[in-house]
Amino acid sequence: MKLLEYADEEMLTIDLANTLAGELRAALVHEDRVLFVVPGGTTPGPIFDALCDSNLDWSRVDVMLSDERWVPEVHVRSNTRLIRERLLVGRAAAARFLPLYAKAESPEAVLAELESNIYPRLPISVLLLGMGEDMHTASIFPKGDNLELALAPDAPVLVAMRAPGLPEPRITLSARVLDAAMSKHMVITGKAKRNALDRAQSSSREQAPVRAVLEDMVVHWAA
Repeated sequence: MKLLEYADEEMLTIDLANTLAGELRAALVHEDRVLFVVPGGTTPGPIFDALCDSNLDWSRVDVMLSDERWVPEVHVRSNTRLIRERLLVGRAAAARFLPLYAKAESPEAVLAELESNIYPRLPISVLLLGMGEDMHTASIFPKGDNLELALAPDAPVLVAMRAPGLPEPRITLSARVLDAAMSKHMVITGKAKRNALDRAQSSSREQAPVRAVLEDMVVHWAA
């Protein structure tokens, strides 16, 4: 793991957006199409704002979330809604979006269908993740009902996840798929998450699922 510290969130946003754009351009030199995986939540919003007008061939980029809440796209808690409003605009509107939600009562009902669209695009070319203060990443939670499956070396591409305190089920890429990304970045802000990152490095994967993806990870942090 490599930790990059920034003077403030604005500097982090500019530098990370430039880094991600450069890595996507480099990957497009060697591949017909590339897969770019991003997190939901509030932290990456400004990064998406800075990235969406980057000068690269977005028509050859597949964009997908690392995880999604099992709610319709119009729902206020939908990560897909955030992506469509803040990343898939400007030049990046030409990218192809791979959904992690389909109309069904539960994720399990459509896991195979969703995986069939993702599997041919793997491995991930460029990955951006976040991390919670409980040391979860994507929707791989320390007390999740499918934590063992999500962390398994032979895990499927997608795993449904439920955990205490979550108002709805989640769907997430497994740790195996996330960790196999060609380029890996994580963005965190604030002292609480920095402390959580420090704890994660001396914790088990079950206690700190983020540890499963930290090898060769570049972590971008601002207080």
